[in-house]
Amino acid sequence: MADTEFLESLFALDGKVALVTGASSGLGARFAGTLARAGAAVLLAARREDRLQAEVDAIAREGGRAAAVTLDVTDPVAVGEAFDAAEAAFGPVDVLVNNAGIARMGAALEIPLEDWDEVMEVNLRSPFLVAREGARRMIAQGQGGSIINIASILGDRVTKHGIAYCVAKGGVLQLTRTMALELVRHGIRVNAIAPGYVITEMNEDFFASDAGQAVIKQMPMRRAGEPAELDAALLMLAGAGGSFTTGSVVTVDGGHTLVMP
Repeated sequence: MADTEFLESLFALDGKVALVTGASSGLGARFAGTLARAGAAVLLAARREDRLQAEVDAIAREGGRAAAVTLDVTDPVAVGEAFDAAEAAFGPVDVLVNNAGIARMGAALEIPLEDWDEVMEVNLRSPFLVAREGARRMIAQGQGGSIINIASILGDRVTKHGIAYCVAKGGVLQLTRTMALELVRHGIRVNAIAPGYVITEMNEDFFASDAGQAVIKQMPMRRAGEPAELDAALLMLAGAGGSFTTGSVVTVDGGHTLVMP
């Protein structure tokens, strides 16, 4: 028989406050719901107000505690206001999930500079802004915390026509490691999750296409992942199960990096 109390001691987040960026859809919405089901009060932050409220309502129907705030992660003032909103609604943030991101494809010799700049701003500069603000607040409250950056296997491997995304996600890995080293003395753990190809509404049409199916056939498991398959990594890093884990990258990719160049 499973020891329920033991499992809860590793993964339960009762009394914790979490902030999730990019939470209006896809992985961000899944992360917010997962944290709420584990007992955390969650502030969902993203640009699409209507989608945010729908996710908040879904969490409330399951008995969770959640609120929403519109957030442009590229705006330092707005980032501070998002943490203010979390503190006003639930109290200081203990768990930060830095998830917001975009993809702009293009080869090195062809990608428009405006696309490159946008990817760097949203996928690298913004995680730094949000993590720094979160860390400053965690230090002020004096109780430590957990910062979880959502990276990608393409931060360590590469794909053609993905130079901006790969470079930015590689930067997120180094951001994670550097901040982990600097913040450990404050009791703040900084880690990253590096998903492989996971089905979301943004890519489901691609993976249903012939080109997408060709990519899937190259994966060791012969399938893409599901958002729920990131839950365990998220909860481990957010809670007591990850108490001795910082500066780490948890790869959840079905073994895909084993066969990538």
